[in-house]
Amino acid sequence: MESGFYRPELDAALSPRPVTGGGTLATTDWRQQLPMLTSSGVILRELELGDAPSLLAMLTTEEVTRFISPPPTTIEGFERFIRWTHQQRAAGRCMVFGVVPKGMSTAIGLFQVKALDPGFSTAEWGFALGSPFWGTGLFVEGARLVLDFAFEALRVHRLEARAVVQNGRGNGALRKLGAVREGMLRGSFLRNGEYHDQALWSILQTDWRRAKTGSRPEMGVTIH
Repeated sequence: MESGFYRPELDAALSPRPVTGGGTLATTDWRQQLPMLTSSGVILRELELGDAPSLLAMLTTEEVTRFISPPPTTIEGFERFIRWTHQQRAAGRCMVFGVVPKGMSTAIGLFQVKALDPGFSTAEWGFALGSPFWGTGLFVEGARLVLDFAFEALRVHRLEARAVVQNGRGNGALRKLGAVREGMLRGSFLRNGEYHDQALWSILQTDWRRAKTGSRPEMGVTIH
């Protein structure tokens, strides 16, 4: 899945103030700090500077980076990315949740939701997860938390996603979640000097609520 990482040219947008960890602070305004979303096997929370080494190890392997924008290549680069996510959240443009499996303390992946209009009625999401956790059910569990939060707490009407056509795992994951493939965006993704086609997927708030009708209780989101 395409996920927008920090770029060096964004340095000018970073303020010099220090960034502290996320934790369990409860808030009704996600612009002040992201809430913690939990389910039986995963916690989604604000990224912390201490996540940088784990994210570097998990999100820079060939399997993970093949179909996403190039991630930072150093711990310092991920620390800059984390600071950038905090500023984007404070500005109300974007939120990035770190994926922390139950029993662990650092993030091994992330989910990003960014506004495509000022009212956040239309948004785009992306994700990246360390390959040791592929096929464990962790992605689906975390994705359901994100979708619940987007549609029920943020009142997003339409959530879009883009995935490189050759990315069978990413496209399959979106289909499994009930997303609808609307078309193909030709030559829309540049990777290593080569343009790739992307599939455009969408989920509407009404789609998600309809799909949840027969869902198990643990599919819901718990916000702290």
